[in-house]
Amino acid sequence: MFGLGKPRTKLGKWMDQRGIKGSWLSEKTNLNKCTISDLTSKGEHAPNQSTMKKILKALRQIDPNVKVDDFWDM
Repeated sequence: MFGLGKPRTKLGKWMDQRGIKGSWLSEKTNLNKCTISDLTSKGEHAPNQSTMKKILKALRQIDPNVKVDDFWDM
């Protein structure tokens, strides 16, 4: 499960490597599935600060060492 040939962002690649589905992240963050899809497949979409915070909080359940810089250029 490595993105099935779809263009992926750093976040999308990270999730693919760990077998994390967008639906799981959507449930944990209470964000819309379309928002998660945009953040994992379209490089031009940059999340706002509160969205980043929700995503990082959920991903730290998997890897406590995750940082903003791992996914987005700040």
